[in-house]
Amino acid sequence: MTDSTNRNRPLTIAMCAGEASGDLLGAHLIKALQERRPDAQFIGIGGPKMQALGFKSLYDQEKLAVRGFAEVVKRLPEILKIRKGLIQDMLDWRPDVFVGIDAPDFNLGVEAKLKQAKIATVHYVSPSVWAWRRGRVNKIVHQTNKVLCLFPMEPQLYIDAGGKAEFVGHPMAETMPMEADQVAARDELGLPQGIPVFALMPGSRVSEIDYMAPVFLEAAKLLQMRYPNARFVLPAATAASRARLQYYLTKPVFQSLPIVVTEGQAAKAATAADVVMVTSGTATLEVALCKRPMVISYKISPLTYAYVRPKIKVPHVGLPNILLNKEVVPELMQDRAKPEFVALAVSEWYESPDRIASLHADFNLLHHELRRNTAALSAQAVLAEVKEGR
Repeated sequence: MTDSTNRNRPLTIAMCAGEASGDLLGAHLIKALQERRPDAQFIGIGGPKMQALGFKSLYDQEKLAVRGFAEVVKRLPEILKIRKGLIQDMLDWRPDVFVGIDAPDFNLGVEAKLKQAKIATVHYVSPSVWAWRRGRVNKIVHQTNKVLCLFPMEPQLYIDAGGKAEFVGHPMAETMPMEADQVAARDELGLPQGIPVFALMPGSRVSEIDYMAPVFLEAAKLLQMRYPNARFVLPAATAASRARLQYYLTKPVFQSLPIVVTEGQAAKAATAADVVMVTSGTATLEVALCKRPMVISYKISPLTYAYVRPKIKVPHVGLPNILLNKEVVPELMQDRAKPEFVALAVSEWYESPDRIASLHADFNLLHHELRRNTAALSAQAVLAEVKEGR
């Protein structure tokens, strides 16, 4: 497609969102772009939320939404075929800008090819280069024209490497209330007021659940001995995770636990709780934005841990501790991820109201720092990459 043909057609913004979280980010971005450029058209790969706004998806997003090494290997030929097809489609179509939304293993390869072909590219959501494999920064700078970052410490890494990057805030901080209502959350989940409530968040993937659910459930039993009237809430992210959690809950050793399992509603479960047991990952940020004390714990296979640990370049693994640059919540990792340690850390939080008040102040500061008009800032950054006159 020639430049003159480009100028005669509507502004064309291509996007690729590889899974449900990317579809949500993409939908918010499309809305913000449509407010600024109602003439724009949107193509690429997207899910139902993006398509509901007029986005034309050239491939089925579900085919990219795979997790786990074995599943990726099994689907790799199909994924590579889609990526090759998308690159060719973009080279033929020549959009005014291409936005790869998260999914760095898929999108950065696409962006590199398009950037070589003089098509403007933006990568939305920086990979965790601040945590490990920092050498990726230099590669990413050559693969894409601009990176949109959810965390404030990220842009400088790209700028120092000669690239362009902007902090646009975290969408979770924008959508979650500054003050979480514990009374309402308990009422909605059918949990009593005025008694100890503890949330268990052992992860969304079956592999995480197999490592962490037994640890958290054993910790819950210890907490029940300490607080006989305590109740527990356990959000299940997906049907697969719920099925795996039920497998553990039906074991005789755990059947007496007074535990409510919810369909999703992780933020509500965290809000209802006095203290949360949570695996490392984005869920820790969600709990922080609910302003709840937590104990972060995580286990992986010893072999994987031995490989990964030396590559981690930050002193903490939990997002609240990383973002606040201090250990505000305990981290019990690998050999320390034991029920008795988790239960003790939870009870120390529950019995320390002054410590909780100090944590609440830290989490309020963090929430304010991350709360930006993310979609609007992202739309502005994307349009800045479009050639003048378009």
